[in-house]
Amino acid sequence: MFASLPRSACWLLPWLAIASVQAQESEVPSAEAPSLKPVVITATRTEREIDETPVRTEVVTREEIERTNASTLKQALENVPGLQLREVLGKSGYELSLQGLSADQVLVLIDGLPITASTSSTVDLSQYLLDDVERIEVVKGASSAQYGSSAMGGVVNVITRRQAAGFGGTAQVDVGSYGQQNDSGRSFSANNRHARFNLGGGGEKWRLSVSGDRLDNAGFGVDPDAYPRQGDANLRQQASVRGEWLPSRNGRAWLEASHYTEDDTQRYNLFVPPANVPQRKLESITRDRVSGGVDWRFANGMRAQVKGVNEQYDSHSPGYSNEVLASDRRSKQRMQHLSTQLDLPAWGRQLWMIGTDWHHETLGQTVNGGSELGTAGDAKRTNTEIFVQNDILLNDTWEVLLGLRGQNDSDFGSHWAPKVSVRANLLNGEDWKGVFRASVGQGYRVPNLKERYYLFDHSALGYRVIGNPNLKPESSNSFQLGATLSRGSKLSIDVNAFYNRVRDLIQTDLANATVVDGIASYTYSNVARARTSGFDISANWRATPSLGLNAAYTYTSTKDETTGQVLTRRPRDIVRLGADWRIQQDTMLGLRLRHQSSELVDTATGARSPGWTTLDLSLNHKIGRSVTLFFGVNNLTNRQRDFSNTSDYGPISGRYIYVGAKFAFGNAL
Repeated sequence: MFASLPRSACWLLPWLAIASVQAQESEVPSAEAPSLKPVVITATRTEREIDETPVRTEVVTREEIERTNASTLKQALENVPGLQLREVLGKSGYELSLQGLSADQVLVLIDGLPITASTSSTVDLSQYLLDDVERIEVVKGASSAQYGSSAMGGVVNVITRRQAAGFGGTAQVDVGSYGQQNDSGRSFSANNRHARFNLGGGGEKWRLSVSGDRLDNAGFGVDPDAYPRQGDANLRQQASVRGEWLPSRNGRAWLEASHYTEDDTQRYNLFVPPANVPQRKLESITRDRVSGGVDWRFANGMRAQVKGVNEQYDSHSPGYSNEVLASDRRSKQRMQHLSTQLDLPAWGRQLWMIGTDWHHETLGQTVNGGSELGTAGDAKRTNTEIFVQNDILLNDTWEVLLGLRGQNDSDFGSHWAPKVSVRANLLNGEDWKGVFRASVGQGYRVPNLKERYYLFDHSALGYRVIGNPNLKPESSNSFQLGATLSRGSKLSIDVNAFYNRVRDLIQTDLANATVVDGIASYTYSNVARARTSGFDISANWRATPSLGLNAAYTYTSTKDETTGQVLTRRPRDIVRLGADWRIQQDTMLGLRLRHQSSELVDTATGARSPGWTTLDLSLNHKIGRSVTLFFGVNNLTNRQRDFSNTSDYGPISGRYIYVGAKFAFGNAL
């Protein structure tokens, strides 16, 4: 199992036998500071301490984000055990996969509300900047009973910060370099520039905050003197304003508006005998999002929540061949979502919850002025859902969580998705605590608009992917089994096993491709039944009050039950190792090692992408209470893919060095 690991990682593997909990939960406080358990909401849709949830939840805390100096959601999720991050096809962004299931089957939320996918398929994690994020919660395994379609593989929920009373704010600036691969070709130039701020304040009843984030990446090239760029240039900017009204201790209302823009440039060569022809693809993205809600707690213990979001996502992608306009693609997406939730007063040892969701989305796509969808006008879909949940506390040891969701889709009719979770405090001694968790649930996902209608035309690269309006929904049965053994805040062991069986899996039908004039045409099809299984082992050990060590190993086995072959782009082994060492009271050194084994790329040829290992280093030093200076090296091992090998999907960028400063004042201290 560990044979594929490099020597540099093997000496750290004994940590796995010592202790556990997610790498993201390993805050190393000073000797005087108490250790507080995070409160999470995603697993049960109610606030619970992380150790008390019947569904395992992993957390990326604000402290972890600041320690690793993450700027995007993609960077913040890099060290979560078992998550695989990979490039979005045909774009410069990143999507995630977990437990062997694809990014289409993982639901990404902000404050419990959905996000528009970058191509009406998968969410681009690079497009979400972290200027006002409090924490990120990850739930693995089918969660359709709690969150509906697209939660077959799990849920990632980004929780934003609530504004405190008073006044304060934060600011950050940093610059970075890819060395000799900088776009300018100068090793010591500032290739990447990043700045962000957050200001806010108010009284007991009214609060307001504003934030902004700008990330300017000039891109990089293995040979900066040549035309192609292996790393795309992009400028990402995000601004938001949020207001809160707190009329009493029992209620609040909030409204938030955000505006995001991105300008991306890809440069590559296309070989047209007898010479390479320079190609340039631009993409300009605008995302406008307005969300809001009301949360009210009544004296009898009942709680009512109503929240909704309206999001517009527009993309313009002109493509140039030898500086001549070759294609002009425009996409527009609209999404509206409204959610209600009512938590009833405790009835005996039962906690009932009922709720509804309404979701509507449209997709319009043109290329060179003509529709790129296989339907007249825009593609649309609407679904209404109702869910019910009962949390039963059988006694002081056992808890059962029952969930059921009914969905009615405008195109696919009705479906019911159940889930049962069990939690038991099997060991509750003075020193040691042991928790057992198990869940069985059904996942369900209707085909998205891209899979049904979109014509993804890359004829210049030799292929097209055509939507299939006759697709059937995917469904799955998910089994999760785990246990946690901990000794106070110093030592913990966490083991979780999973088994997912998917029916009517939607994927590109490679076997029935047609070739006309050298252009291969593929379509989506329900071509497979698939199985994914494996286990996670996570570890955390607070060796001393100033030193924390953490580790995680994920083993994944997959099988296409139609062909008998393993699924592509699913590595067998994923390792996450980390250390946080408080060198002095105000100086913290962090290390994050990531390893991924080889993965099958092509079932026909058996081609595999080689395994890889990267190591990140970060150093944060506080000056007084207000100023933090930081320095870091990402991919210290300088592991970069071989761009001449089309089967190599290793890290796209090599060593990256950055330096910056953070400033905080007022209630942000």
